[in-house]
Amino acid sequence: MFASAQANKVLTPFKHLGNLNMRAIIALLLLLPFAASASGLDTGDTAWILTASALVLFMTLPGLSFFYAGLVRSKNVLSVLMQCFAIGCLASIVWLAFGYSLAFGEGNAFIGDLSKSFLNGVGKDTLSGSIPEPLFFVFQMTFAIITPALMVGGFAERMKFSSVLLFSISWLILVYLPVCHWVWGGGWLAEMGLLDFAGGTVVHITAGVGALVAALVIKNRRGYGSASMIPHNLTMTVAGAGMLWVGWYGFNGGSALTASGDAAMAILVTHISAAAGALTWAGLEWAKYGKPSVLGIVTGMVAGLGTITPASGFVGPAASLVIGISAGVVCFYATNLIKQKWQIDDSLDVFPVHGVGGILGTFLAGIFCSTELGIFSGYGFGGDNTSIGQQLGVQTIGILATLAYTAVVSFILLKLVAVVTKGIRVDNEQEVQGLDITSHEERGYNIQN
Repeated sequence: MFASAQANKVLTPFKHLGNLNMRAIIALLLLLPFAASASGLDTGDTAWILTASALVLFMTLPGLSFFYAGLVRSKNVLSVLMQCFAIGCLASIVWLAFGYSLAFGEGNAFIGDLSKSFLNGVGKDTLSGSIPEPLFFVFQMTFAIITPALMVGGFAERMKFSSVLLFSISWLILVYLPVCHWVWGGGWLAEMGLLDFAGGTVVHITAGVGALVAALVIKNRRGYGSASMIPHNLTMTVAGAGMLWVGWYGFNGGSALTASGDAAMAILVTHISAAAGALTWAGLEWAKYGKPSVLGIVTGMVAGLGTITPASGFVGPAASLVIGISAGVVCFYATNLIKQKWQIDDSLDVFPVHGVGGILGTFLAGIFCSTELGIFSGYGFGGDNTSIGQQLGVQTIGILATLAYTAVVSFILLKLVAVVTKGIRVDNEQEVQGLDITSHEERGYNIQN
């Protein structure tokens, strides 16, 4: 009613022009908003990315924090929550100071420049595509927060808090920012046509490899493999897993950067892969051990989510089902191989779930992006590549380059951090007592009889 009255008020001066001209004027007026949005701010896109940014931050604080905290022993629950929270704060400041500029500034094929440090030249009306650039900054910042936070699972319960902070921030600067620029900032992998919609290389391979290197350098926890290492609160872990699943809608769907069919399809395939990964992992446990575990089904869900991430903007629902099942199988056996056979204490399975999942998903994106696979068809290749073979070549280069670069730089950083902080591991007495008390003088649970 209000809109109708307003329209009549606007059109009153033109009524003497006749019905035909009136129709033309109405048509022109109706087209004006669409013409404006085509080359400027789109409020629908903006509203969706505002929501997606909140969802991705929710993945770390509190989703990942709860997921990890429930998996450690009760004497270390606060230490994990503190590490995730502090990394979120530090990463935000680095992203403002120069991180965003180095990742998305023009620069060169390897790294961006410092032209947008402290968002120099960026105001509330500055656009990045169809959304405000400050919003694009915030959305990408949430990725910069969760990636180093994921690595906490590789060295949980035994690294000094000062070492955690120094390693995480130096790793963010020297690993995450360059790889982000390579893939999403117009760098050399983007030029090659690498398909990584939401972070198979940028987030999951880097975090997984960084966590594995940290686990190897810092070595296993005291008593590793004993019954005392079981998670102290799986209820908290399942709650965190549910938050991750919900938040991943923003992680993958938001990476479309538009409120569109691309975002909707990304969310759809994300959900299907998560469900398939969870059921596959639980089924494998059921077959092998006689019972499916709660820890298994939520870990399979995370594997399905991590594996679909790089492919989520390029594949259809049927392909996402295959990707989710593949994630459940491959990540299940990778976890058993690393923890049981190789006896590597990647405490919370960061590499076998995120690292292996990121590798698998980045590779499978090169297959299922093809438009000629029938029900399993996707939405086309990257760059100028015209065949699955050519695209798989690019995907393999992206995987190997990210893996090698991350491994070498992570190792060097850990050694340097050990020198600066006079050892990166707490002493034996502190480890036995627990990091909650020895690092923060607090307890996660104060239960009085």
